[in-house]
Amino acid sequence: MKAGEKLVIIGGGGGGFATAMRAKALMPKVDIILVRKEKRFIVRCSLPYVVSGLVTPESVVNPDSKFIESGINVIVGEVMKVDSQKKAVYLSDGRELAYDKLVMATGAGPVFPPLEGREFAGIFTLRSLSDAEKMRAFLLEKKPRKMVFVGAGFITLELAASILSSSPGSYDITIVELLDRPLPMTLDPEFSERVRNYLVEKGMKMQMGRKVEKILGKNGAVCGVLLDNGEQLDADMVLLNVGVRANLDLARQIGLEIGRFGIKTNEYMETSVPDIFALGDCVEKKHFITGKPVPGVLRGPAIIAGRHIAKRLAGYDVPFPGVLDNAVVKLFDKSIAFVGLTEKQAREEGFDPVCATVDSRSKHAMMPGVKPWTIKLVFDRKSRKLIGGQILSDAEAPAKEIDTVNALILGGKTVSDLCSLMCAGQPEMSSEPSAEPICIAAEQALVKM
Repeated sequence: MKAGEKLVIIGGGGGGFATAMRAKALMPKVDIILVRKEKRFIVRCSLPYVVSGLVTPESVVNPDSKFIESGINVIVGEVMKVDSQKKAVYLSDGRELAYDKLVMATGAGPVFPPLEGREFAGIFTLRSLSDAEKMRAFLLEKKPRKMVFVGAGFITLELAASILSSSPGSYDITIVELLDRPLPMTLDPEFSERVRNYLVEKGMKMQMGRKVEKILGKNGAVCGVLLDNGEQLDADMVLLNVGVRANLDLARQIGLEIGRFGIKTNEYMETSVPDIFALGDCVEKKHFITGKPVPGVLRGPAIIAGRHIAKRLAGYDVPFPGVLDNAVVKLFDKSIAFVGLTEKQAREEGFDPVCATVDSRSKHAMMPGVKPWTIKLVFDRKSRKLIGGQILSDAEAPAKEIDTVNALILGGKTVSDLCSLMCAGQPEMSSEPSAEPICIAAEQALVKM
């Protein structure tokens, strides 16, 4: 982009933020305008801790001063229409913004199942800071004891763990999941079962393989849920967290090509309409391993995509590689990490997976405070490449080894390459070099191959 040209970004989430900040750094003389509906720009992954009271709402808000100090204009308002021929954006207050390049970062909204009784007070979703504040206020004012959380993804489980940890013995939380185990899309069954048993030990009740048929109420407030097996669960509060859906109304109005999960883009995040880019939760991503379209709604890929768009606009051609959806979850004292394909997913995608699971420790065996952790690696027999990994750890640091696994997958490394992996070793910070679990897992998989 040239000096004086206008870049308009619609959406103020992580992707929109990253695009604006990086674009200004690379092109300081470009006029950048970011339009968002939300009054506050937040870090969404912190919302469970706002609900539990571990952090304050103000602490998760990124102040607009960051934009202002960088010379970025922020408009809080709603975009009603985009005219891609005139290159104009129209706001609900009547304002018209001209653009040379446009970035769509409209995000996604929570899926609200069409359940009977969803109008009762005490039913929540968790997607915005306003949602978190309302739930926090409800906890303080109504003091609900019995809660039902629908969905067993990591945000739901983090929220439940955070609430239980905030006041042990004060809450009775039941997790209801349609599939047969917690974290079903990210862990293989043997790991999921270990997580389930651990959560039960910590006081959560788990109703796996169950569907909520109806929400029950009394005097206008929720009082329970009815399951598909006829069982009724009492509840003073219900959280519905069963997924999100891309916000595509504006994309459809513009006429952007849309796929199964969101706006279609090429490897440079360019849409089907010239001079319009898209990223984040509203975009359909390519899975790095399978090449197939996936939703991909994590913050990390949105930020990287935003930086890549900025580089593209500045004249640097750096393609977006696709997503592996690597993530880490903290539940009480257990850290859980995952990346790429599980063994189950690999089989479903037509791979012939070869797997190895290794138990390790957070420190050298002689050191005090040593804690156990386990890693599972998934390889493809034909190509011999690493295609997935999962970690369960009683210490926080080992869970971040998932980033090493992520980098190895992105690098196309094979089982033989991993046999040569040399990690830094220090008695208080790692397992012994002779017990480095990624390398040992590779040795075991090599024998199986």
